[in-house]
Amino acid sequence: MAQISLNFTPEEEALINQEYQALVADYMASPHRQKTEIIEQAFQLARRAHGLVRRRSGEPYILHPIAVARIVCKEMGLGSTSICSALLHDVVEDTEYTVEDIRRGFGDKIAQIVEGLTKISSEQVPQNIDSLQAQNIRKLLLTIGDDARVILIKIADRLHNMRTLGSMKPDKQLKIAGETSFFYAPLADRLGLFSIKTELEDLSFRYEHPDAYDEIQRKVKESEAGREDLFHRFAAPLKARFDEMGLKYEMKTRVKGCFSIWRKMQIKGIPFEEVYDLFAVRIIFDSSDGYPEKNRCWDIYTAITEIYRNRPDRLRDWLSTPKGNGYQALHLTVLGPDAQWIEVQIRSRRMDEIAEQGLAAHWRYKNDVVEEDHELEIWLDTIREVLNHPDSKGMEFLNTVHLSLYAHDITAFTPKGRPITLPVDASVLDFAYAVHTDLGDTCIGAKVNHKVLPISYRLSNGDQVEILTSKTVQPEPSWLEYVVTAYAKVKIETALRRRQRESIAQGEALLTARLKSIGETLNGPLLNRLAHYYQYDKPDTFLRQLGEGTFDFPEDFDQVAKGKATSRKSRMTRAFSSLFGGKEKESDAPQTAPTSPKDFDKSHPYELIEQDGKLNYKLAPCCHPIPGDDALGVIADEGQVIVHKRSCQEATRYKTAQGDRLLSVAWGTYHAPIYETTLVIRGIDSKGLINAISQVLLEDFKVSITSINMKAFDGVFQGTISVKVLDVQQVEAICSILRRNPAIHEAYRLSELDTGKE
Repeated sequence: MAQISLNFTPEEEALINQEYQALVADYMASPHRQKTEIIEQAFQLARRAHGLVRRRSGEPYILHPIAVARIVCKEMGLGSTSICSALLHDVVEDTEYTVEDIRRGFGDKIAQIVEGLTKISSEQVPQNIDSLQAQNIRKLLLTIGDDARVILIKIADRLHNMRTLGSMKPDKQLKIAGETSFFYAPLADRLGLFSIKTELEDLSFRYEHPDAYDEIQRKVKESEAGREDLFHRFAAPLKARFDEMGLKYEMKTRVKGCFSIWRKMQIKGIPFEEVYDLFAVRIIFDSSDGYPEKNRCWDIYTAITEIYRNRPDRLRDWLSTPKGNGYQALHLTVLGPDAQWIEVQIRSRRMDEIAEQGLAAHWRYKNDVVEEDHELEIWLDTIREVLNHPDSKGMEFLNTVHLSLYAHDITAFTPKGRPITLPVDASVLDFAYAVHTDLGDTCIGAKVNHKVLPISYRLSNGDQVEILTSKTVQPEPSWLEYVVTAYAKVKIETALRRRQRESIAQGEALLTARLKSIGETLNGPLLNRLAHYYQYDKPDTFLRQLGEGTFDFPEDFDQVAKGKATSRKSRMTRAFSSLFGGKEKESDAPQTAPTSPKDFDKSHPYELIEQDGKLNYKLAPCCHPIPGDDALGVIADEGQVIVHKRSCQEATRYKTAQGDRLLSVAWGTYHAPIYETTLVIRGIDSKGLINAISQVLLEDFKVSITSINMKAFDGVFQGTISVKVLDVQQVEAICSILRRNPAIHEAYRLSELDTGKE
């Protein structure tokens, strides 16, 4: 929250003026028209509106909109309209000024952008809304079709907030970092803002996993000298060759982001030292001589592969088929000095500008008209489908939006050669829905490269796909497990919801007829009583089961409908009482109301401890955290604290949708190995290996084994072992001892990120 101050110091006044002058200098150095007067006008209004308000960090609040405007200008390359909107982006939300005031002073366009950037307040929404955060994201996405600058400025706003997140309380840090990694970083990636996406990911990682972040930062810095030496030895023969070719170019290195390094370590179960693509070499050439860019990329590729050995399976041609965010480049991986694999990225200066500034460089503003590209229009159509979806709210809405944010990575073709762009891991069913909704709804499989395959088959780049259909087929709930695109998910859910409505109507007709036969009339209270008696979560579920034929009228139905039957709970209570001597147990007495998130003290971490033989929390089954993990708590409806790993996708969704339920937590001290985790083990098959593993677990560490799943094939084994452990340190010690066995090449803890992808 912003705070009021009596006055700014002379040093603070000087800092404000210095930062504003730096903004003007950034703008004057840009290729845009020189409209400094309107920027000065916007700055003066923002200065008056925010007055002497300070940020939580104590600095003058006006420094924040100036910083956002500088990101918009210098890092995104936008012009005066965006700069003014960035300077004014918090004026309507935080001060007495209105959108009409902005319109009178700056015109319709800037007023429209500022309105799009203004958050919805809690007073503006119904009391029963499930997520104010989700509603603000919905509002933001609704504006993107009108003017993309709204979303670009919002990303700049979030970037500066992340850069200054240190002053916030721990639970707020987790909420904002989680929302950033779940929504804003993928959004920046989808809009082609690669540098900003990487920084947002790294800043989120810094607050969610501070120890891991510091460790990777340290190792990246320690390896800097070695990387520089390797780069110079790698680049020397290439520079000589490029000079012979008469190229105008720049060659530099790009170090992988801390989050990307950590994620690969988690997925692959490898240490930092085994991340072979820690850095990439980037070659950026000048194409002003008119020679085709694609041809020059391939010329450079040929020159490189004449000097260094190529790894064909790592070739990525984003020239012929750019990514959905407009990214174009040619990637290859070659064996460099010291037998190290090195990734090389080849792109023109124009391609590099699009790669760094994304949407801002890809779209050009002319007289306030946005020139759009086809791929972005396809994505906007998907977003509109999501926003118009009947169940487009809260967690489900955010999950669907999250799916839609990933740039298209593969291209498959219809039998007539029409290209269909889809995300990696897209299925036959995704392809069918991308071609036409009716094709998806009736899909039974496909001929992929002339081979018949099921709807769940995952497509590869370049596949030719002929969809097979049947009029007797209709979408099933299981189909949701086969699709990765938001569009397909929305269409399947729409079809399922339509069938549910039909079943509910059929169930209502059957119930009405049955009640009429016993002289009763269907009404709300009676329907609620029946649903409660037969233990359905809501009346619609009861009616749907009735309409689908999965609920038959039992013998006691007529008595229940007439209100003459004893409730099931009462019958069970009396049976229990008679069995144990009469009285209802004290523990069965009515419980107090659930604890509210507001009842928790969030000023310090919630300690995870054991009280009277019971834990004061519950472990989330989705990620199985154990003591030592970076964790957070989510307050459930009944007041129970559910502990998730901070990297857990389910927890990240809570950060994005229901941040008020988050708790910063601290592990207490534990003396018994009660936490279950799974180890992944791979290596060379040999006699006595299982005995050796069991000895380490049972005798050396005295942990319980709950399951073993091992397979050997052609002399190589791999599998998993689930064990009960004390904490993360014990797991690391176990894996370290196991890896000392020459037959065991890999031993690491299974991560929720372990999907097999890079």
